[in-house]
Amino acid sequence: MDLLDFSDCKLYFEDELPAEAERLIAQAAQDYGNPDAEMALLRAHLIAPEHLTVLVSLYRYYFYQHRLDDVLIVADHAKRIAARHLGIPADWRRIDEAQLGTAAANSFGLLRFYLLAIKAESVVLLRLGRIGESRDRLIRLAALDSRDHLGAAKLLEVVDEFQNDAANTENPSLNLAAA
Repeated sequence: MDLLDFSDCKLYFEDELPAEAERLIAQAAQDYGNPDAEMALLRAHLIAPEHLTVLVSLYRYYFYQHRLDDVLIVADHAKRIAARHLGIPADWRRIDEAQLGTAAANSFGLLRFYLLAIKAESVVLLRLGRIGESRDRLIRLAALDSRDHLGAAKLLEVVDEFQNDAANTENPSLNLAAA
């Protein structure tokens, strides 16, 4: 399966969003940098708690605010919603290639979103210095994406190279979270 070819599939942001939630997301963008922005996004989440556009908006807000623990909560929530709609296990460690094929037949765009959410979690975990947890996700993604269309294997290679370089330097306190 070509994880780069999503020309014939529906993407998460094409799902209809309630007008008030859409207005609140636009307001949050306008108010970015002050507490009203987060409140607008949280209100949008109350209106459409399972809409991936709202969750992506929250994810981005928290990511750019460097609130990485909140990012992980939102990413996990989005991943669980996608998994439920795809009919796959909520636990990414339990997904096999057969389930991946079934999920792709159900909604290729949503499957790609789900897999990219796992990768996004991995990147956030790297920034938090939780290298082992990040590597676990990258290893699983690389196994599921043999052509590395999502870039998990390449990212894993960079993480491992960085870890090896850090282990061989005179500065043992150097870690990936500082990058």
